[in-house]
Amino acid sequence: MKKILITGGAGFIGSHLTKRLLDEGCFVICLDNLYTGSKANIEPFMANDNFKFVKADVIEPYYFEVDEIFNLACPASPPHYQKDPVFTFKTSVFGILNALELAKKTGAVLLQASTSEVYGDAKKYPQRESYFGNVNPNGIRACYDEGKRAAETLICDYIRKYGVNAKIARIFNTYGPNMDKNDGRVVSNFIVQALSGDDITIYGDGRQTRSFCYVEDLIEGLILLMKSDFSGPFNLGNPEEFTICEFADYVLGLTGSKSKKVFMPLPDDDPVRRKPDISYASLKLGYAPKVCVRDGLVKTVEYFKKELLG
Repeated sequence: MKKILITGGAGFIGSHLTKRLLDEGCFVICLDNLYTGSKANIEPFMANDNFKFVKADVIEPYYFEVDEIFNLACPASPPHYQKDPVFTFKTSVFGILNALELAKKTGAVLLQASTSEVYGDAKKYPQRESYFGNVNPNGIRACYDEGKRAAETLICDYIRKYGVNAKIARIFNTYGPNMDKNDGRVVSNFIVQALSGDDITIYGDGRQTRSFCYVEDLIEGLILLMKSDFSGPFNLGNPEEFTICEFADYVLGLTGSKSKKVFMPLPDDDPVRRKPDISYASLKLGYAPKVCVRDGLVKTVEYFKKELLG
């Protein structure tokens, strides 16, 4: 039986990855400090003999005999990672150092959950892995953006210096069940506001774009990368693109909400256009998102209806 460690396993993406791996017959260790993760996300697995939860922080060294490591631990939404920027940066840098050291000692394969934020407010469109990005190292988003960029640097140096088998996935906007209703990102914000009858908050003029990937498609990409012979980095996401205003109208129509759109000032360093070029992942991994935004949103809306009623 393959033993797998998922740091941040109680989070949104981590909990979906845990389910997928348990369904495949793996033994899964979930390490999470519950800073943004939730025990409710992993409650369905607690009675499974092949699942183990360890409450701990990736900033501190840890040791498990495992075959694979998925390093997902880090606050990922702006309200969460800006709440304590020093902690966020330490989570990215010390977290990947501890994961790399474990991989070096045990020979485990390591997959790092990097992010599209490494491209910053990109000047090239769509974003390809060869683009070095346009990131403000001194801005309010830098704790996350630069922390993830530094983590990629460490991974590549460990590969070159120590021969560690490590892989990098650059994750674009992902949504689906198990998202925190207070997450602060556009999908959860719009759905919760629409279902609650509150104003839909749009930052800026709403013409900035995002591309949204349903969580099952992202998980498939992570699995394909882990099983491959490639290190990456690879963009993982869905190239289907919306302006923020278009997406707000889409959510309003889907929920039947009468909420009004209101416009607020755009936060500093907010990206103008965000769309992944996934041709490299398609070529090398056979990666191809299958869930259209409408189908994914229907499932996500149903999840939030239950959450809000609960």
